[in-house]
Amino acid sequence: MNSNIYIAKHITAGTRLSRLMARIAIVSVAVGVAVMITAVAVVTGFKSEISNKAVGFNGHLTLTNYDFNRSFETTPIQTEDAFIPSILAIEGVTHTQIYATKGGIIKTADAIQGAMLKGISSDFDWTFFRSSLVAGDIFNVSDTAVTNAVVLSKRLAALLDMNVGDAFEMYFIQEPPRVRKFTVAGLYDAQLEELDKVVILCDIAHIRRLNGWKANQVTGVEIFVKDLSCMDAVAEQVNELAAFHITGDGNRLRVRTVRDYFSNLFDWLSLLDLNVAIILTLMIIVAGFNMVSGLLILLFEKISMIGLLKALGMQNAQVQKVFLYRAAFILVKGLLWGNVAGIGLCLLQQYFGIVTLDPDNYFMSVAPVALNFLPVLAITVCSFAGVMLMLALPALFITRISPEKAMRVE
Repeated sequence: MNSNIYIAKHITAGTRLSRLMARIAIVSVAVGVAVMITAVAVVTGFKSEISNKAVGFNGHLTLTNYDFNRSFETTPIQTEDAFIPSILAIEGVTHTQIYATKGGIIKTADAIQGAMLKGISSDFDWTFFRSSLVAGDIFNVSDTAVTNAVVLSKRLAALLDMNVGDAFEMYFIQEPPRVRKFTVAGLYDAQLEELDKVVILCDIAHIRRLNGWKANQVTGVEIFVKDLSCMDAVAEQVNELAAFHITGDGNRLRVRTVRDYFSNLFDWLSLLDLNVAIILTLMIIVAGFNMVSGLLILLFEKISMIGLLKALGMQNAQVQKVFLYRAAFILVKGLLWGNVAGIGLCLLQQYFGIVTLDPDNYFMSVAPVALNFLPVLAITVCSFAGVMLMLALPALFITRISPEKAMRVE
């Protein structure tokens, strides 16, 4: 065994003060690491959950008419059989689906409310809305028959005092004005108030009939990719395809990402990254100062031992290593306890949902956590490296100790 490590392991605990400082250092490191692991897991969970909600409504990318605006009344594009397969062939693209939108007014006996019909086809992926259903069920879209069933949000249903199975009429301001009767098949709760209050899923055939569109005309195509990390790269490739493509009716195509549609939401998520960076920095600094204090007290208590080691021929660097090893043992204990506490708290929240939130402010009712191995490992390694760098400064105190004077200290 290395002599420096051997001596470090067998240094006595010293006075009650040094033992107390060692415990304080361990607790400080453990609390700091637990807070860092929890903060990163919660923020990662937030970003994942909110991104999934936005993508569930809009897809990662949308392909629309170049003149597309945020209005519910849109200029259609034509979907050709040859173009969609070329998008699906792009690496990272997992699914495409067509959609059409139209704004209207819902009128019941006691309420009136504006809303947006989002027409979907048989290629629609129900995964997100099925996971958000709180009552009723989804509906099937057929290419041969039109269904009057719709799925709307629990929030919108509450505003209109409706439930599953209820029928309602929706009016469309156009020339001539038109009305359609729908039946509520299911209620979802995505907890995104801005969209929950307006989006109603229906058969795309209704939108085409109301707008007088042909069977191959739609508002746009939603494109799904493996994850957000490859979204921008896929968007560039889709943009290249769209730039040289003109639809049968002479329209140009435009590609937009989910970040373009929900810029405020993603800007808020970016601010969370800054908050986490500040928390991580502060926790490492606090843990480092506590470790520095503990090491200084240990050095003052062991001045005579330092003098003896120097008298026996140890160089300053070797003596420094002895006390740095001792500090490292304390630091490792704190890191281990911090990992246990941080991972334990995250698992408790993940499986039992102890911490709840106001969905009107946070878009979800339970604080989400996403516990991953790599961030935990990075926090542990960076905490160890950062604190050890801070400990190098008080270790320089050893070079100023004279052996003959130190050995006289009782």
